[in-house]
Amino acid sequence: MELFLIVVVILFILAISDLIVGVSNDAVNFLNSAIGSRVAPRHIIMLVASLGVLAGTLFSSGMMEVARKGIFNPEQFYFAEIMIIFLAVMLTDVILLDFFNTLGLPTSTTVSIVFELLGAAVAVSLIKIGQAGDGIDRLIEYINTSKAIAIISGILLSIVVAFSVGAIIQFFTRIIFTFDYVDKLKKYGGIFGGVALTAITFFILIKGAKGATFMSAEFTDYIGANVYPILLYSLIAWTIVFQLLIFLKINIFKIIVLIGTFALALAFAANDLVNFIGVPLAGLNSYQLMVNSSDPFNTLMEVLREKTHSNTWFLAGAGLVMVGTLYFNKKARSVIKTSLDLGRQQEGVERFESSLLARTLVRMNVNLGETIKRVFPNFLLDKLNNRFKNFDRTPVDEEKNPISFDLIRASVNLLVASILISFATSWKLPLSTTYVTFMVAMGTSFSDKAWGRESAVYRVNGVLTVIGGWFMTAISAFTVSAVFAVILFYLEGFAMILLSVLAMYIIYRTHVIHKNREIENAESESVTIGNGTSKKDAIDSLADSMKKSIEQVAPIVLDLFKGLSKGDRSILQKAKKSSKKLDKKSRKLISDLFNTVQLIEEDVKESYRYGKVINSLQEITANLRSLAETCIVHVENNHNNPSSEQTKELMELYKNLEAQLELAAEMFGKGNYSDFKKLSDSREEFAKMLNKLDKDQISRVKKKTDSTRNSLLQLSIYSDSDNISNHNLELVKAWQATIK
Repeated sequence: MELFLIVVVILFILAISDLIVGVSNDAVNFLNSAIGSRVAPRHIIMLVASLGVLAGTLFSSGMMEVARKGIFNPEQFYFAEIMIIFLAVMLTDVILLDFFNTLGLPTSTTVSIVFELLGAAVAVSLIKIGQAGDGIDRLIEYINTSKAIAIISGILLSIVVAFSVGAIIQFFTRIIFTFDYVDKLKKYGGIFGGVALTAITFFILIKGAKGATFMSAEFTDYIGANVYPILLYSLIAWTIVFQLLIFLKINIFKIIVLIGTFALALAFAANDLVNFIGVPLAGLNSYQLMVNSSDPFNTLMEVLREKTHSNTWFLAGAGLVMVGTLYFNKKARSVIKTSLDLGRQQEGVERFESSLLARTLVRMNVNLGETIKRVFPNFLLDKLNNRFKNFDRTPVDEEKNPISFDLIRASVNLLVASILISFATSWKLPLSTTYVTFMVAMGTSFSDKAWGRESAVYRVNGVLTVIGGWFMTAISAFTVSAVFAVILFYLEGFAMILLSVLAMYIIYRTHVIHKNREIENAESESVTIGNGTSKKDAIDSLADSMKKSIEQVAPIVLDLFKGLSKGDRSILQKAKKSSKKLDKKSRKLISDLFNTVQLIEEDVKESYRYGKVINSLQEITANLRSLAETCIVHVENNHNNPSSEQTKELMELYKNLEAQLELAAEMFGKGNYSDFKKLSDSREEFAKMLNKLDKDQISRVKKKTDSTRNSLLQLSIYSDSDNISNHNLELVKAWQATIK
């Protein structure tokens, strides 16, 4: 039994790690709306969320049954087999969630734990069936198929339900309040707040009371017997309170968002705590039941069928770990940013690219919209359009700084998500909080027309990417957990040590990767042009950013030429990756340039040169990526490397281009453009050199001393290099004229 005591200890160590990585992923669920709308200072938002998490842990005891008997039939397994399943599940969960956190993608902790339990249980069941010489048809005796199917169906259904309910409620809420909602508060604010808080009271108090460890059975029965009076009194009381607050000129939506944040944090903890500590608690319970047994290794674990309430101190301790993670873990911010980028009201740099499926879905939606317009009368469409007037106006906070979305949408996000999650919790269904909150947020942003024609394909592809990640979570969780269970079954103690070390190493590596990515993101987003930024500060910041961007071009070109001459794919791939990063930074810089144009007091026609600046930035990064692609394709197709003479010419070309780029970067850095003539002369010399190189290459073609592929390669390189040089000059020229 000593070995299994060690297993229990490892389970609880993994539980702490799982709480950290799990909350890092799920923080987006309840912080997204409050942070996106900037309803209050960050420390206030975190305090409210922390109180909600601590309260929610006390409602979660009933959910712990899922880990004990929700997926498999414990009476079919011996003690050692149950502990193998639990250890495989926890090892997989820590690794998997940390991986998704590193990518900044919100995934489902519920899906991961369900499919990990399923994968490990199936693997151990198949081993037992094989050892007994039975048929595969006996697998149904080991797995709680009806419960597993119900859970999985509920999780998948939540995607459609959450998006639809969020979109519908947001649509009617926006029709009532419009985007200029301040004046509408006097008429409808009181009843909206009353309905919202009554719903929260019902689903959190009445439905959540069943799983609370601190509520007596008598009090729970009393609540259940007085549902309708509680609802009626809540509606009247909250409506009166909010109407009085409106009379006192207090923005009730701030109160609703903060209460909604508390409620959703509570719902998250009540529903998702089982994902993090349910398995370790089940393991501890199993050990306690077997330690005094006369024959623990030959006793089937039917005792796990019995109901049990988790120790309140365990729940409270888990809540404290979760709160600490909220405050100190940086990976949570990456996941939150992904959700905010996909739902923000204003346009800007899109994180995701386009895809065929996204384009098809958007095109279908546009066509559907045109059909609807032909069906409904014009006067009705005009009225609806009038209610959505100013939808494309960038929402701002009280300091007039841009925010992702307004308080109306934040309120609907929180209230709809908390109601759906609390309802599922009351029925002991481990509904995915990530699926619900993310899809509600996407549904409300869809109704708010945040997915405009300029951004729809990118936002839709982002949503598809996240959903695709969810399916990958299920597949990966099942597969890895099954593999770990098999390894643990046959290698026992050695496998326990090996897999624990592997988990620690993977977490360390992902931490390093995430830290490096955070540094890169900080560099690319170091320029922040808001309404409070002066024109001079904006121009100085942008000039510094352009200096940093130009400085990165030459090293990438050098790596491309070196990798090409050596036929080294690793160097070329590294250079290509760097060119993509530079392109991302340039797109952020271009976005800030547009914000700067809005700050300019002069007539727009006097600022036309900003267009040339933007075009030059785009062309430099586009030609750099073209250059990278040309070099990589040549090497990937195993064509001949450039000759020694051609390599020498490429190095000469690089040195000349490097000198031009360094001179431009120096002028941006100093803000002194007196050397522009020198740059212009250098550009002319470079053009002459390229002309000579072109002639030399054509001469080789005529003499048949070089292959067609190599000739095309060299000419393409000359063309891209020429464009980079030319747009480098144009960039300085346009910027110099702009700041005069």
